[in-house]
Amino acid sequence: MAYRRLVNCVPKGKASAYNLWIPRFQKPQHFLGQTVENRTTRTLYISTPLMVKLLSVNELFGRKSLQEHLKKTEAEYSESLQALSGNVGEEQCGEDELKAKRTKVSLLAPLIQTIKELDSKQKEIAETEMLLKDEDPSLRELAEVEREGCLEDIQALRQKILDLLIPEQETDLSDLILEVTAGVGGQEAMLFTAEVFDMYQGFAQHHSWSFDVLEYTTSELGGLRHASASISGPQSYKRMKFEAGVHRVQRVPKTEKQGRMHTSTMTVAVLPQPTEISFTINPKDLRIDTKRASGAGGQHVNTTDSAVRIVHLPTGVVAECQQERSQLKNKEKAMKALRAKLYSMKLEEETSKRYNQRKIQIGTKGRSEKIRTYNFAQDRITDHRIGMTLHDVKSFLLGEDLLDEMNSSLQEFSDQETLMELLGENSQDGS
Repeated sequence: MAYRRLVNCVPKGKASAYNLWIPRFQKPQHFLGQTVENRTTRTLYISTPLMVKLLSVNELFGRKSLQEHLKKTEAEYSESLQALSGNVGEEQCGEDELKAKRTKVSLLAPLIQTIKELDSKQKEIAETEMLLKDEDPSLRELAEVEREGCLEDIQALRQKILDLLIPEQETDLSDLILEVTAGVGGQEAMLFTAEVFDMYQGFAQHHSWSFDVLEYTTSELGGLRHASASISGPQSYKRMKFEAGVHRVQRVPKTEKQGRMHTSTMTVAVLPQPTEISFTINPKDLRIDTKRASGAGGQHVNTTDSAVRIVHLPTGVVAECQQERSQLKNKEKAMKALRAKLYSMKLEEETSKRYNQRKIQIGTKGRSEKIRTYNFAQDRITDHRIGMTLHDVKSFLLGEDLLDEMNSSLQEFSDQETLMELLGENSQDGS
C-alpha cells in the first residue's frame, strides 16, 4: 500500500484519465489513439488475431437469427396475452399454465414495447426519406435534420433491445469473496500477489465498495502467499467476475542480481456471496476449531484463541479467519467465506454442462493457463481471452481507470457471447 500512497500524491485529472472507450457491441479497431497537444497519450491496441470479433449493433441486427428470435418472442407474447385476456378457455389452460403466462407477459413487456417503438421509428424514417426527394430545398433540409434524429433514435432502441435480450444473472447482484494465491515463481510470485491484492483494494475504493480483509498470509520478503477479502457494493460481483483465473507477470525481480527476466504466476478466485435465502448450511455439517493467531498483529497474537477455522465435513471445504481480535467476529467472517465457496461449487455444478469451456478459474496455476499477462519491460498488460492490450502497468495496478476499461471490454464480449448462445449460434461467423 506504500506504493499506492506514493502514486496517489501525483496530480491527477484529465491529463491522466484514460478516456478511450469501445461502446458496447462496437467493432474494435486494430489501433486506437489520441493526439493531444503537450500531453503523453495512452494508446490501446487490439492484438491480432482477435479471439472473438466484437460486432456492431447494426451487424447484429443484420443477422437472420436475431430477426427470427424477435419474431418468435413477439408471437409468444401475443399468444400469452390472448390466453390471459380470456380468448382461450380455462379448460385449455390450467391455473399453473396461466400463472406462467402472466410471468412471461410481465418479463417480455419492456422488450415488446421497445420493438414496437423501433418499428414505429423505422416507418417514420421511411416517410422522412420520401421528403428528401421534394423540390422544396427548405423542406429537404428539414427532412435531413429529422432523418438524423430518427437514425440516432433507431440506434438507441436497437441497443436497448440487445440489452433486454441478455438475461440478468442472479449472481451479478451478489457481493463477493476475493481470494488471491501465489503460484509458480517463489518469492517473486508472492510479491506480485501482494501488488494484485492492492490493485483490487484500489478497484473497490474506485467504485466506493467496502473491502474487508479475511485472510492475509505474508512471505518473508513482504509478499503474499494467500489472502482473501469480502467485497460489497453495487454490481461488485458483475464487475469483478472476469478477474478470476491465472495472472502472469514478466519482469526482472527485486531478488534477481543478474538482471534476468523472470515469469511468475498468481491466481485469483472470485466467488459470489449468496444471501441467506438463496443458500443455507446445516450447522451439523460444520467442525469449528479455534487457535491462536499467528504473524504480526500486536499483543493479542499467541495470547488468545481468536483465530477460527471452519471445515464443511461433507465436502472438506475449509475457511479461516484471524484478522480480528474477537473470536466471534472471526467466526462470522470465516462463515461468510465458507458460504461463498460452497455456493460457488453449487453454481459450478449447475452450469458445468452449459459453460464447460469457461468455468475453470484456477486450474493448476501453471504459466500456460494465464488469462492476463503483465509485462513490465514492455509496459503492457494483455488479456488473452479477448486479445486486448493496454499500456502503463503502474497505472493499471492502481485499480482505477485502466482496469475499468479492460473490465468493461470483457463485459461487452461476454454479453455478445451470451447473445449468440441465446440465438443458437455456435460460431459468430454464422448468420
